[in-house]
Amino acid sequence: MNDRRLPLTSSPPLCHTYSIVARDPATGQLGVAVQSHYFCVGAIVPWAEAGVGAVATQATTDPRYGPRGLDLMRAGKSAHEALEKLIEADQGRDVRQVAMVDYKGDVAAHTGAFTIPEAGHIVGDGFCVQANMMLRCSVWAAMANAYRATGGDLVDGLLAALDAAEAEGGDIRGRQSAALLVVAAKTSGEPWSERLYDLRVDDAHEPLVELRRLVGISRAYHHLRRAQAALGHGDLTAMNDEFERAVTLIGDNPEVRFWQAIAFMQLGRSEEGLRILGEIAAVDVNWRELALRLPEFMLRKREGLFERIRNL
Repeated sequence: MNDRRLPLTSSPPLCHTYSIVARDPATGQLGVAVQSHYFCVGAIVPWAEAGVGAVATQATTDPRYGPRGLDLMRAGKSAHEALEKLIEADQGRDVRQVAMVDYKGDVAAHTGAFTIPEAGHIVGDGFCVQANMMLRCSVWAAMANAYRATGGDLVDGLLAALDAAEAEGGDIRGRQSAALLVVAAKTSGEPWSERLYDLRVDDAHEPLVELRRLVGISRAYHHLRRAQAALGHGDLTAMNDEFERAVTLIGDNPEVRFWQAIAFMQLGRSEEGLRILGEIAAVDVNWRELALRLPEFMLRKREGLFERIRNL
């Protein structure tokens, strides 16, 4: 047997896990989602770059597959070509599990011969699911089926795949951490705006439950930003719609309602804004104080308005 043992100096992260990489054919968005019984799996396994591709590197993990895979795809290599080049150069290939998808939807995967059972992967149309150290060998098939069957945004399909893996038994050790990374289809030159979802649950009894909660909150802030953009454009119908969507998603966090109140007061709809701000201030008076501290460009000092805010 060909001996491909890792160098004695190597101490790779043991991110035995299940994950999915995918490209949304409708939007071109690229994403990775992962769950593991390993602390802070989001720091090791998922990698993605807008307009380039996405990578999941796991099992006896070499994190270099992430940045190096993206470098190769950015330079014009397909996912297949990038993974083939990295695997060929890796003496530890037999204990690796890696999947890549490029911005065109080409997908490639590798499950090393010595990854811990149950281990395997399925390459689908624009996506790949992969798992190792699973309780059952049916995990990755369940993930693929769930992803294919789920409509909506890319993030919905990624979450469905993770939930299906867990329902099938998941990691033989249980669960600890999870992460989800979704980037835009094309680069804008502003990397901070291209990460549509960048969420991590580093240590939790139910990481997938917490990950779904964070996705909901992230969506609430997406709607908040759209509401504020609509306000700037003078589209009041869109503003109201986006604010209400944000409110339904964010739970008991008063942030969205506060900015909705400020928007109403900016528009001269003081009664509506004061009513909302009063409800918030009744629970936490600091929100009233914040309103009084806002600069003129955020809340114009109309006659009597600040006095009414102080009296809330």
